[in-house]
Amino acid sequence: MTDYDIAIIGGGPVGTALALALRGSGLQVCVLEARPSAGSTDARALALSYGSRLLLDRLGVWDKLQDVSLIQTIHISQKKSFGRAVLQARDMQVPELGYVLPYPMLQNTLTTALQGSTTKTIYGASVTGLLTQEEHAVIDYQLDGAPHTLTTRLAVVADGGKLLAERHPPDLRDYGQSALITHVTCANPKAGTAFERFTPQGPVALLPYKDGYEIVWTAPHQDMEAMLAWDDEQFLSELHRHFGDRVGVFLTVGTRTCFPLGLKKAPAQSPMPHVVLLGNAAQTMHPVAGQGFNLGLRDAWDLAQEIRDAAPASLGSDEMLAGYRKRRKLDREAGITFTDSLVRLFSNDLPMMSAARAASLTALDCLPFAKRFVAKRMMFGANG
Repeated sequence: MTDYDIAIIGGGPVGTALALALRGSGLQVCVLEARPSAGSTDARALALSYGSRLLLDRLGVWDKLQDVSLIQTIHISQKKSFGRAVLQARDMQVPELGYVLPYPMLQNTLTTALQGSTTKTIYGASVTGLLTQEEHAVIDYQLDGAPHTLTTRLAVVADGGKLLAERHPPDLRDYGQSALITHVTCANPKAGTAFERFTPQGPVALLPYKDGYEIVWTAPHQDMEAMLAWDDEQFLSELHRHFGDRVGVFLTVGTRTCFPLGLKKAPAQSPMPHVVLLGNAAQTMHPVAGQGFNLGLRDAWDLAQEIRDAAPASLGSDEMLAGYRKRRKLDREAGITFTDSLVRLFSNDLPMMSAARAASLTALDCLPFAKRFVAKRMMFGANG
């Protein structure tokens, strides 16, 4: 006998989405969350694809989200070079290509929806150990200073993957870049238009949000300390010089935060029997093209379908986990390769590469089938 059929370690958006997708399955599901309470104070904005909107709609939460800004056009360009491509929702026959919304809004909406289900959520649970036996996994955790243990047919690690990193080290690649994130306003905002501009120092993205843009400005690690030290006037001036004049003069800037960028890929999505890695525990990617969370949400949806299709006694078995890996392989590998290739091909100033990139952007803009292919991958992943 086990305490639960499914135990999800990590109650962030991806882990909570999995729990929501399992509502009504008849399975005993538990979520272990290290945060002491349900609320989130994370100040970031999050970019969602149109495909993610459809999944959230299936989970019954999309119409409950507020403060959502639309992305109907994506403008892609390269600094100091000709060539650009423009993707538009109307050409793809969808209402929007994507959306920008506050991370806390998504987290809190998902959490509220889960509270109406039979899923048990244990807040303040710090997981300290994860072992597997022949027919189940054993999870050790601390709660209010006291040790606890539970058993489960399938343990889903959705908290970033540190729990298993020592025993099953992920493949790592340091891009030598950090990302600076903040909110800016400008003189001539383009409603519904997102910008992805490639520079030798790394890409800079402007995501339309409320009265301005959320920006993700990547630069080498050694430059980031100075960038964080700029006063508002210098920051806005440097951003205008770096990005160009497509949205006019930048007027105001909010609080700035930064974090290092790299590729982290777990060698296996199911490193042990009765254990599976989900979202950032399975892969953490560069934010270029905004694929990370959207890939994680598709991970959660497909895992839920695999769980629902399996007999309860087979949860966590080699056969069940092999089915999930097969289901996710193409989309996962394609998403990782896509973002990794963009970073490595566009973050340099080699003359021949610059010309080739410009020609590629021009070709993309001129070939409708190529636009549809790229936009479909960005919206729905490689599985469509």
